[in-house]
Amino acid sequence: MTLTVVNPATEKSIAELPQAGVEETDAAVARAKAAYPGWRAVAPNDRARLLRRLATLVEEHQEELAQIESRNVGKPIAGARGEVEMVANVFQFYAGAVDKHYGATIPVAGGVDLTFREPLGVVGLIVPWNFPLNIASWKLGPALACGNTVVLKPAELTPLSALRLAELALEAGIPEAVLNVLVGKGSIVGARLVEHPDVAKIGFTGSTEVGRGVMQGAAGTIKRVTLELGGKSANVVFEDADLEKAASAAPYAVFDNAGQDCCARSRVLVQSSVYDRFLDSLITATRGVKVGDPADETTEMGPLISAQHRETVASFVDGDVLFRGDVPQGPGYWYPATLVEATNEDRVAREEVFGPVAAVISFDDEEDAIRIANDTPYGLSGSIWTRDGARALRVARALETGVLSVNSNSSVRHSTPFGGFKQSGFGRELGMQALEGYSEVKNVYVATDA
Repeated sequence: MTLTVVNPATEKSIAELPQAGVEETDAAVARAKAAYPGWRAVAPNDRARLLRRLATLVEEHQEELAQIESRNVGKPIAGARGEVEMVANVFQFYAGAVDKHYGATIPVAGGVDLTFREPLGVVGLIVPWNFPLNIASWKLGPALACGNTVVLKPAELTPLSALRLAELALEAGIPEAVLNVLVGKGSIVGARLVEHPDVAKIGFTGSTEVGRGVMQGAAGTIKRVTLELGGKSANVVFEDADLEKAASAAPYAVFDNAGQDCCARSRVLVQSSVYDRFLDSLITATRGVKVGDPADETTEMGPLISAQHRETVASFVDGDVLFRGDVPQGPGYWYPATLVEATNEDRVAREEVFGPVAAVISFDDEEDAIRIANDTPYGLSGSIWTRDGARALRVARALETGVLSVNSNSSVRHSTPFGGFKQSGFGRELGMQALEGYSEVKNVYVATDA
């Protein structure tokens, strides 16, 4: 059985690939299991050198990888280049972390107590279609740095960059079968990885609904699980903020990657005293978002990933539409940048749209803003706009979310932890904290009594 890979900007096929099934998944796990003792035994300096070499190859192939990602996902090429740059930075960071993930000595009576950080074994990594290469690197970097072997399953819609990355890993000198890539359906390949007795851990990024299934499937073998799931993040704008700066930045906090981003600040909460003024500026800024051909250097928003997903996004827009932008005519899964006036009870404000639709919501005061922002089952990201430093810290501590920015909409850096509260998942990716999710603590007591 083959899989047809489509460019969402043209609706044309760009690749035909064989699909893996249960048998191929079992074979990949067996290869990874056989490769594990050798990879675990690689000296830390040598493992670091191999990861640095991979980072260098990613840099050298930046344009090639960006073009693959742009055509496969519909990303504007400028943004795709930035994402590949981050992939290289991630591998460089974890190359430097290989020999800095320390154990400890603990004073105890009668001897010496030591802890060791040890790899888990074979890990299954399941990544989504919205940031295929980037999110793959977030998981691969710490997994390989800790000495695990990997079976990576990219989304069936966007497998091309993962396959090319695996080729670059071999070129870098990472031993064969340390990194295995399987192209196939999540319901078959992903499900088999989750239930496979020789897979020690699953790192999953995707919807909260599928994340629940991963947890349930992993329970059979007590697998370790890291889940990065959905979001419905709030962009909170107080009356004392730099309103022009906040308004000009707000569209790109939602419409980047056509809104297909779990970090999207898709609830724009604005203090009522400045609501009308801010809204005027927000509409002006949204009107300026350039939607079009992803290959155009000036394009800021491309198409959605599929026709089915476009229908899903459209189903959320049934309220008071404040603004609806323009999209190209002809082929492509286009959807316009859209602003909807809402309350926090409306579906567009409750559920993850995963498209270029922002719900604009009014609040009265700081207490009201915190209440509305926290009134969601999700807790992944968010922003706070204010010139009052004390308020920024108060609100940041009060919001139930894993990643926050003050006077910025930037969520992700390779050196800082990323992950959610509540139904946005658990565990952390990126930063040194990610290494904890790909290793076990072993405790050893050595008696020294005469």
